[in-house]
Amino acid sequence: MEERKKPILIAPLNWGLGHATRCIPIIRALQLQGFTPIIASDGMALDLLRKEFPKLQTLELPSYQIEYPKNGAFFKLKMIQNIPKMIRAIGEEKKIVSKWIDQYGIQGIISDNRLGVFSKKVPSVYLTHQLNVLTGNTSKISSRLHHSFIKKYAECWIPDVNRIPNLSGRLGHLEKTKLKIKYIGPLSRLQKKVVPKKYDLLIMLTGPEPQRSILESKLQNEVSLFDGKVLFIKGIIEPEQKRTEIGNVTYYNFMNSSEIEQAFNESELVLCRSGYSSIMDLVCLEKKAFFIPTPGQFEQEYLAKKLKRNGMAPFVKQEKFTMEKLSEVQLYKGFKSINTPVDWENLFSVFRAD
Repeated sequence: MEERKKPILIAPLNWGLGHATRCIPIIRALQLQGFTPIIASDGMALDLLRKEFPKLQTLELPSYQIEYPKNGAFFKLKMIQNIPKMIRAIGEEKKIVSKWIDQYGIQGIISDNRLGVFSKKVPSVYLTHQLNVLTGNTSKISSRLHHSFIKKYAECWIPDVNRIPNLSGRLGHLEKTKLKIKYIGPLSRLQKKVVPKKYDLLIMLTGPEPQRSILESKLQNEVSLFDGKVLFIKGIIEPEQKRTEIGNVTYYNFMNSSEIEQAFNESELVLCRSGYSSIMDLVCLEKKAFFIPTPGQFEQEYLAKKLKRNGMAPFVKQEKFTMEKLSEVQLYKGFKSINTPVDWENLFSVFRAD
């Protein structure tokens, strides 16, 4: 019985909120399976998880200090400029995690795209949907670099299915590999419920600055032209929740998981970024959606194009969006559930071995 109380460090990257939100079902499952999750991250990702799990221990990791350009055309250049800061943060992470293992008796690690959260002392698992890291004409280099980190881990968990159709496409699937990959099925903190419709449109903003604020400003100017009731969640994690009503629009700075679950289920249409965690939520809830990929982010552009090609949902570039574009949704079939429940007991067996 004692082994079922093992402390497991779970550490999502603070890059938007998607990495943190998809770790929520893992944290819940760890608790149900008798483990003791210890949460580690930084910034808004850590703030969100502290609100979701106020009784769990949380630790702060160094920030990768990833900065986005205002112009998406300079995305790759900005990412290259960020590399020295990221390397320093990864080095600091390694040292800190090594100390924490002794200090808190950590007996397992789950890292969601935090490259320095790893130890040879305990079973370490890496969570990602990007085996292929798309960076334009440097995709092969960035992917190989990512693989060099992944191969250190005992296992690599992919929140997708290893069949066609799947959600991540070539992002999460390789023709051949020696990496220790497990396809665990889509992860979502939300569940589908049959409730009366309350909103015609749910706008869900996520992602790093300054692009989140740029899109917020654009949509606030556009949303008054929408003929229907709108719920607008800004995606800003602050100490207190704020609610404002302006005409046909209800604004929130943030919502917790149960509130977001209710809001999604009560909404007919969702407007959001084409981030992978948002897509997993939409699949779970079987919703119709319209996507605005983050400018310059190759991964989101690829996913939006893939889903449009598959007849699931339309998208448009941020600068070209108008509310009239939402009428295109009726030409698409929307998302259907992928019925693959996660086998948590089998998945966590990596932490039970002596």
